Amino acid sequence: MVCFCFLVDQKRMMRQSKPAAGSCSRCGHGAQVADMRTATRFCYVPFYWKSWKAIICCFCGAVLKSYR
Repeated sequence: MVCFCFLVDQKRMMRQSKPAAGSCSRCGHGAQVADMRTATRFCYVPFYWKSWKAIICCFCGAVLKSYR
């Protein structure tokens, strides 16, 4: 029996952002609303993209809330 293993990964990118009211619950710094994009790759070739909005921290990068 032969088994092949291929590399599959996901890369999350922030396309654009703007400031939001409030602060991060983890570090206390400011938050921002961002348009995010997730790309799933199979052997370094992207084959699936998903766009979504999220509220993220400017300092630590934590996703505080996501809107999918």
